[in-house]
Amino acid sequence: MAAQLRELRSRIKATKSIGKITKAMELIATARITKARAKVAASRPYAEEITKVLSALAGAAANLDHPLLVERPNPKRAAVLVVTSDKGQCGGYNTNVLKATEELLALLREEGKQPEVYVTGSKGLNYYRFRGREVSGSWTGFSDQPGYADAVETAETLVGSFLAGTDDAAGNADGIEGVDEIHVVYTEFVSMLTQRPVAKRVAPLEVEYTEGEEQPPSGLLPSYEFEPSADRLLSALLPKYINTRLYSALLESAASELAARRTAMKAASDNANDLVGTLTREMNQARQAQITQEISEIVGGANALTAAGSDD
Repeated sequence: MAAQLRELRSRIKATKSIGKITKAMELIATARITKARAKVAASRPYAEEITKVLSALAGAAANLDHPLLVERPNPKRAAVLVVTSDKGQCGGYNTNVLKATEELLALLREEGKQPEVYVTGSKGLNYYRFRGREVSGSWTGFSDQPGYADAVETAETLVGSFLAGTDDAAGNADGIEGVDEIHVVYTEFVSMLTQRPVAKRVAPLEVEYTEGEEQPPSGLLPSYEFEPSADRLLSALLPKYINTRLYSALLESAASELAARRTAMKAASDNANDLVGTLTREMNQARQAQITQEISEIVGGANALTAAGSDD
């Protein structure tokens, strides 16, 4: 009985210690997600406006033969950037985005394209290394607090590989094997309780209209006069657009990671509290049983002594 009580006390102490850790992680995630959500909200207007400008430019420069706009006739290789976290304890966040990535990779293979995987975040990198699968490029250390410079560095690598693929498609082999498409798989932040993995093609560029905005009828474009020419503006803005898309994906993923971690740590803290309550009840029952047994032994001994005295 005493051994059981010692074990229960030890488990209660360990569970309380774990509960303190998970509570601290929950509070840290809660504090950081406020800033992350503010960054997401601040980046969306810029992304929407640059999309509108590019829509107008692309329409005005319909004959522009820019590598980031032109669909290649027989795409053979596709770069896939998957955005994961550097740390764990965030529920199914990484599992969901990696599952979406596997679905995209399978789809690309069905279309006859060879996927080239690029990864941000240690968890995704470890996932592919553990399975012995090649990773063409990786970036770590900024998953929950990404900066614009991180997005630019990632974009430069991907766009460089894409432009190398342009040379391959034109028959100008330069010894560098490039890609014909760029896709990004990340987690879109919807709310504190909802985050969903999404896969989008970044290049060749698919100009998107923002939600609630109707696409103008064919032949009807905004009346703009471009100085310098639309071709030059488009060539200058397209790389910035790619940077913006990737930065937006990193920010959305960071907010989603923190929201998922907060939810997971809150659930862990609640479970720890419930377990402490259960173990405490078991310990009290064990102590009560021990006391009852001791009283029974005392009463039994007293009765035995009384009976012995009566015999005398």
